[in-house]
Amino acid sequence: MPHSLIWLPHVLKEAGLKVATVDGWENRGHGDIGEIFGIICHHTVGPRKGNMPSLNTLIHGRPDLPGPLSQLGLGRDGTYYIIAAGRCNHAGKGIWQNITNGNSHFIGIEAENTGGSDDFPWPEVQMKAYQHGVAAILKHIGRGAEFCAGHKEFALPKGRKPDPSFSMIDFRLEVQRIMEDPTIKLSPIPATEPSINGTPGRPTLRRGAVDEFVKQIQTKLKIDIDGKFGAKTEAAIREFQRANNLVPDGIVGPKTWKALDGVKIS
Repeated sequence: MPHSLIWLPHVLKEAGLKVATVDGWENRGHGDIGEIFGIICHHTVGPRKGNMPSLNTLIHGRPDLPGPLSQLGLGRDGTYYIIAAGRCNHAGKGIWQNITNGNSHFIGIEAENTGGSDDFPWPEVQMKAYQHGVAAILKHIGRGAEFCAGHKEFALPKGRKPDPSFSMIDFRLEVQRIMEDPTIKLSPIPATEPSINGTPGRPTLRRGAVDEFVKQIQTKLKIDIDGKFGAKTEAAIREFQRANNLVPDGIVGPKTWKALDGVKIS
């Protein structure tokens, strides 16, 4: 029987967020969770490269702690991975808003970040998704931004945890602003480039695309040319975006197309 947090994908999608479900998420968890009072924000301390390289650990756990380790994983490109609908081992000993059993009463979000200076500031697309996702969940459960805690704020003894590596005060202010103002929306990536003199712009491409435009990208990046936008193509695009000071989301939109135009094919 599915656990009680099966509403998570719908709420996040309704907020305009990218969502990817992990097989078996509906029944994953250490039993069901109790009444939800809020959210605890984390970062993974995972590898620097990749969108969500810590996903397998979040699902299956570590040698010292069985998974799942959070209900949600947040990739660097702003994608929410739905890991579990049940209780997860993410909180440990702590207190927030007089609630001490974090695993039973808080949803855990593990955002991909090393936690170090090599991964700060966070990608804007990821931070915006973090704020909008938290705001959407809190609105759904009827709680204010004060029911969002950083792990570093919840954990006892104080100083036991450093995550997440940004100001939770500023984060909650932005979450509250989003909750109060329905006009604040995520800015979607345009579906195509602007038309020029009546000529249609190139489409925005992401994993799963299959066409001649993908071949153009693979040619520019000097990787296997098969016209299929798979994991290797996505990884190559992320590296290209980082090298060109673009958001490393693995999506080829107008800004990435423009940067690719500057790559000469030898």
